[in-house]
Amino acid sequence: MRKADLKLKRYLQVTKPGIIFGNLISAVGGFLLAAQGPVDWWLLLATVSGLVLVVASGCAINNCIDQDIDAKMTRTQKRVLVTGAMSTKAALAHGIVLGLAGFAILWRWTNPLAFGWVLFGFVIYVGVYSLYMKRNSVYGTVVGSLSGAVPPVAGYCAVTGRFDMGAAILLLMFSLWQMPHSYAIAIFRFKDYEAAGIPVLPVVRGISSAKQQIVLYILAFAAATVMLVFGGYAGYGYLAVACATSLWWLKMALSGYKRETDDRAWARQVFFFSIITITALSVMMAVDGKTPADGHRPMLTADASAYR
Repeated sequence: MRKADLKLKRYLQVTKPGIIFGNLISAVGGFLLAAQGPVDWWLLLATVSGLVLVVASGCAINNCIDQDIDAKMTRTQKRVLVTGAMSTKAALAHGIVLGLAGFAILWRWTNPLAFGWVLFGFVIYVGVYSLYMKRNSVYGTVVGSLSGAVPPVAGYCAVTGRFDMGAAILLLMFSLWQMPHSYAIAIFRFKDYEAAGIPVLPVVRGISSAKQQIVLYILAFAAATVMLVFGGYAGYGYLAVACATSLWWLKMALSGYKRETDDRAWARQVFFFSIITITALSVMMAVDGKTPADGHRPMLTADASAYR
């Protein structure tokens, strides 16, 4: 492989492409849920481009912050900053440039509300979660879940220019989804988190406590998903998929209480199905969204048309 290709690969790896892709899908889902009728493709491109760049920025900066932790975890020991394939200075500069470019796009071509939500997610992820909560509190996962819920909300607000009940449901739904998803990772990567001294729930309070929380959060998530239908934002096709995926995910979570269960294997299954669940719901939001009946007044507004 040529030297230039290797350098490009390092700059891509430090931004965690898998996380970017997941955020991209949910952002598009939120955008298309709000965009009933003709789609403003330029606005979609601007929203997605700006968001992707900001998420990539946050991941690059997170890699700089987490170098010492990553070196202790088997899963992350081959990250480019740990191996020395890329310098901290280069990764930090890369992250800053990506962030500035992303925020500039969002400010110029979306609206202040969408921009503000993305900024909120960035500050929570980099400033609150990465710099403090992840290392010092069992509640770090709860705080981090807020940043993970921002992409669909930002996509929605980019279209509507307002934070209404639909946006609030998305925020609740995606925040709740993050919890069992993250706890499942912490269980099947238990030794890594323990070695790095990260106070996630399974390490601090035990796997049994984490299993209980996973079940409770999936129940809450299932209730949140159907709120889009009862609020008039999604149709029966979405409802069918929401019920099917949530119930199967719950069944899978409850199977963790069987005496013969291999906790690591079980947690891995719960984790992978969480990705299937949220991807399916993001797709169904996009294809089976509805315009709610009159009377859904916004909580916050921004004149979107003035920024396009």
